[in-house]
Amino acid sequence: MSLKKASILVIDDDTDVLTAVRLLLRTEVKEVVTEKNPEQIPFLLSKDNFDLVLLDMNFNASINTGNEGIYWLQRIKQLQPSVSVIMITAYGDIDLAVRSLKEGAADFVVKPWHNEKLLSTLQGVLSNRELPRNNPSGKKIQVGLGNNALIGESDVMQDIFYKIDKIAPTDANILILGENGTGKDLIATAIHEQSLRADKPFVKVDVGALTESLFESELFGHKKGAFTDAREDRMGRFESANGGTLFLDEIGNISLQQQAKLLTVLQNRQVTRLGANQPVPIDIRLICATNIPLNELANENRFRKDLIYRINTVEIMVPPLRKRKDDILLLANHFAKIYANKYLKPNIQFHESALEKLQHYPFPGNVRELQYTIERAMIMADSETIGAADLLFSPIESSVTESQEDEVLKLSTMEKNTIMKVIDKHNGNISKAARELGLTRTALYRRLSKYDI
Repeated sequence: MSLKKASILVIDDDTDVLTAVRLLLRTEVKEVVTEKNPEQIPFLLSKDNFDLVLLDMNFNASINTGNEGIYWLQRIKQLQPSVSVIMITAYGDIDLAVRSLKEGAADFVVKPWHNEKLLSTLQGVLSNRELPRNNPSGKKIQVGLGNNALIGESDVMQDIFYKIDKIAPTDANILILGENGTGKDLIATAIHEQSLRADKPFVKVDVGALTESLFESELFGHKKGAFTDAREDRMGRFESANGGTLFLDEIGNISLQQQAKLLTVLQNRQVTRLGANQPVPIDIRLICATNIPLNELANENRFRKDLIYRINTVEIMVPPLRKRKDDILLLANHFAKIYANKYLKPNIQFHESALEKLQHYPFPGNVRELQYTIERAMIMADSETIGAADLLFSPIESSVTESQEDEVLKLSTMEKNTIMKVIDKHNGNISKAARELGLTRTALYRRLSKYDI
């Protein structure tokens, strides 16, 4: 359907938003109706057959506070199942907006938006209404190319791809959370490449590796003579990234003193080189990443909350590979193609036993460990098929896993021996043994069964 032939209903409690949308759409669509009160939705839908509804995620109503958009989305789909709904959301509600897609929303837009982007989203949704039901558009499984590709078909990766699509064109600060080896740097790169700053610098800094003495010089720059080894003027990473994106990796590892200096720069949007007096204005899009969980990061003895708010307009949680097993074989084949080209190997295939081994391994080193495992197998391969025996997992990660398992075994043995001693002490009297062990009789019987005592 053409946008010019569409009838659109806009529901938002912000009159400025309604006015802006009405002015934008009045010459672009057949009909645009705006409404501030979501309680009027049933009446409006009964009165007119709309092709599309633009619905705000949050209202001042008391219904399902914080989830009003989801509530009204469900009501709209009940009243008029054929209508397409696009959710209007703020940066902080991205997760809720992604959830709305699973509840039946066709898409969502983040405010403030660019008018051209909103119009293209409306037209895209209207066009998709005409696709046959048996011809779905399919999942996006890759962002980027080669070694920098972000790969995944699991539901969690689909959510991440959707977030990237929505937040990349904005200047919102992003905090990427996840274990080491999950691909946080690839997400940062993908956001930059899909942003309006894509033709500007992308500067990455591992701030967690910077010493106190190097932190300011590396990030903010210095003048000649500012300290002993400052033999010439040097531009810092903030200035190098001017106009583009600055990616601060491992930000959870910097000290409180370093956090204070960083916060000052982000608040003032200007840097002063060491040894200089004149501040330099900066225009950057900030992306940060850490392997520290957000609840630990929120401990003010470790990290300033005001800095968290500054860097965390939108957060992206990257799951470990063991929680996205649907992606393991996809990633394995992706890496196999890369290393077949690199090492001039034929089109090597995975034997079923190899695929099964990959699926059952927990990958404590995440995607990075999988990548190195496939590279090692491709180098050592003597045939066109990789079997289970060809897959050797990281001895570093394996030793960690084994040591953890050994510790569990030691604790189990200690518990079993303690139970046996106490039971012997009381000549097999379970009630007395349980009392001394601080257990109920039922709990003690469970342990006896567990250890075959």
